[in-house]
Amino acid sequence: MRLQAIKYALIFACGCMAVTDALAADAAGVVKTLKGTVQVERAGSSSGAAIGSEVYGSDRIVTGPESSVGITLRDDTQLSAGANSILELNKFAFNTTTHDGMLDATIKRGSLAVISGKLAKANPDAVRFSTPTTTLGVRGTAFIIEVGGNGESAR
Repeated sequence: MRLQAIKYALIFACGCMAVTDALAADAAGVVKTLKGTVQVERAGSSSGAAIGSEVYGSDRIVTGPESSVGITLRDDTQLSAGANSILELNKFAFNTTTHDGMLDATIKRGSLAVISGKLAKANPDAVRFSTPTTTLGVRGTAFIIEVGGNGESAR
């Protein structure tokens, strides 16, 4: 009987590790630089970002006044959002072997500087950035998007 309990405990532990590995693999990128107040909104909750925080393909990043955040995605794309910005990572997927995947992001307010990574180099049509009025395809390696006026207010 005790042997059977140990067997179930090992199966449970292995299952938990597989779930943890799967969740870690889903991270789109990591916060590399941070100045001021930056919030990451995920699944209806909000938390303060810190250097080393993971970001996911459905996160909304909101920077405060005189704040900024630099995020490096798994394909080495670099995103830098300026003060009073709202950046939504709508979808991110990247296969490190084939460089296939997709990046779909929306800058609702503020500014975003982008240095494209492996995904845009392998398949430029798989990378899309949108604003409240325009959708941009990636054709270069570095660019800046600015949404003037009030854009969208933070939720």
